[in-house]
Order: sequence, then structure tokens, then C-alpha cells
Amino acid sequence: MGILRIIMPPKFQLLALLAFAVAMLFLENQIQKLEESRGKLELAIARHEVREVEQRHTMDGGREAAPDEGDDVVIIYNRVPKTASTSFTNIAYDLCGKNKYHVLHINTTKNNPVMSLQDQVRFVRNVTSWREMKPAFYHGHVAFLDFSKFGVKRKPIYINVIRDPIERLVSYYYFLRFGDDYRPGLRRRKQGDKKTFDECVSAGGSDCAAEKLWLQIPFFCGHYSECWNTGSHWALEQAKYNLVNEYLLVGVTEELEDFVMMLEAALPRYFRGATELYRTGKKSHLRKTSEKKPPTKESIAKLQQSDIWKMENEFYEFALEQFQFVRAHAVREKDGELYLLAQNFFYEKIYPKMN
Repeated sequence: MGILRIIMPPKFQLLALLAFAVAMLFLENQIQKLEESRGKLELAIARHEVREVEQRHTMDGGREAAPDEGDDVVIIYNRVPKTASTSFTNIAYDLCGKNKYHVLHINTTKNNPVMSLQDQVRFVRNVTSWREMKPAFYHGHVAFLDFSKFGVKRKPIYINVIRDPIERLVSYYYFLRFGDDYRPGLRRRKQGDKKTFDECVSAGGSDCAAEKLWLQIPFFCGHYSECWNTGSHWALEQAKYNLVNEYLLVGVTEELEDFVMMLEAALPRYFRGATELYRTGKKSHLRKTSEKKPPTKESIAKLQQSDIWKMENEFYEFALEQFQFVRAHAVREKDGELYLLAQNFFYEKIYPKMN
């Protein structure tokens, strides 16, 4: 620009700047159109894949044996962002062909975890009535949805994983700036911002504020308005209630292998081979946030002063205690390895006696 000022009169300099601005606007417009086209193409491909599956089921309909009861089971993993959800979901994708079930990603507009009422009805209808897709494993960043409100006869099985709230926020902070090793070339929303998490906390930035910790509670609380009121004690209690009463199993990121092992024992129809795959597969811990720096004790202490952290941490500790309770009754440790317990009940005194 220094050379431009020397060799060009001010009038031409202004015209050059205007031309540059117009060119940049044109490029941004073209990029946006390309993004829209890519989205439409992905949607068309997804619809084509669905049609292919439905046609295959229709063609094979006359040859199908009586359906197994396990084939009517649907699992929903309403994954919380930055809790190792991609690593776990890839296990489901790797096993679906061998274990014969479908995996479907719930892609919501702008990753909005709250569905409109009409979308809730559509989703419930799909999950319960879409015979061609059963057995199915649905996953996506969506809040818990109570299927009993819609009068369905058979509810899906919910599972989930949560993480230490500050660890999750730090991971998300750097993910928005540097991405991860899963899709390293993808441009992230905060790309170019080199400020560390500690610098953000010190400056009182919004991306590292305590309010950003409020996520795991509303994800488990669900589609009630109060769930998304930051710091709501009602939301905390509802999230705890749902975790205990509506979820088969909720694991923690820090003990993901144990979570996988218990799912394999409880739901072998879906997760047979999952533990071995997690231990030896190339996709274990596949997604790692780039450039992540651990926060200082000072930053952690500042966040821990907030009531929001205290509530999110209370929920995390509640989930951890419940997970460890379930694990204690399911596995035993020997020589540093975990082993599943054999069946520990049987039937007797069966009447009337058979002749």
C-alpha cells in the first residue's frame, strides 16, 4: 500500500480500494453460494441413501423372516459437544455393518439443540415408525426429548457421555479457533484468534465466561424453557432426574473405555466387539483438539467461584457417582484389567411343575 500511495493519485487510490472491496464482497458471496450448494448436495445424497435402503427393504420384504425383538430397538445418543463424542460415535459406525444396524446423524440447522414442536413430532414419528431403519443408532447434538409425551408405545434407549465442565469448555474454546485432527483443513468460526484461554479469562472475554459452562445440564434437562435459563436450580434437578430415570447408561469422558465395555455387555446387539475395537482400533480417541493448552490454576479458580460452575460440577459429580456405582456392580479388576461379571441371578421354584 506504501508503493500504491507513491505512484497513484489519491483519486485512483480510492478507486483501487473500492475495487478491492467489491472484489472481496464478490468472493465472499461466491463462497457462501458454494457452501449452500454443498449443503444441498449433502442433503440430496442423504435422501438418495435413505431411498436406497428403503427400496432394498421393500425388495427383500417377501424373503424376510419374522423380526427379532432386538431389531425393534432404537438407541439415541444425544451427544454433548466436546465430550469425546466423535471417538465414541466412530465405534458405532465401524460396527454397524458387522452387527447389522443403521447409524443416523441428526443434523440440526446451525447445531441448534432445541427442536421446534413440529420437528419434535416428526422426529418421534421417524424414530418409532421408520421400520426400514431399525435397528437404529441415532446421534446428534440435540437436547433430551421425552417420547412419552407423544403417546408412543415403545420409547428409545438413551445413552450419553459427559465431561468435567471446565475441561469441556477449554476444549471447545480451542476447537473453535484451531479445529482438530479429524478435519484439519476446515475453517473454524474463531479461526485467527490466537488468544489463549488464560488470556481470555484474564480479560473477562465472553467465550470463556462462566455462562459458557451451562451446557450439560440443559442437554439432559431437555426441551423445557426453564432448562435453558442459565443457573436454574429446577433445570439441575430435572437433569438429574432424567439421567437416572431416562438413560440406560451415562459415562464420563475420563473413563470412556469402561463405558464402552459396559455397553457391550448390556447391548451386544449393537456393541459386540466394541471394547476390542476401542483398545486396538485406529480410530480410538480419533478427534483431538489442536493447540489446546491446559488452563492455569488461577483461571480455574476464577471459574470455580461462579454459581454456574458449582451447579454444572454438581451435575458432573452426580453423573460420575452414578456411573461408578453401575460399574462397581458390573465389573471387577484383576491385574490392572477390568473383567465383566458373569450372570449373577437364576430362577428356581418354578410352578406349576411340568409333567
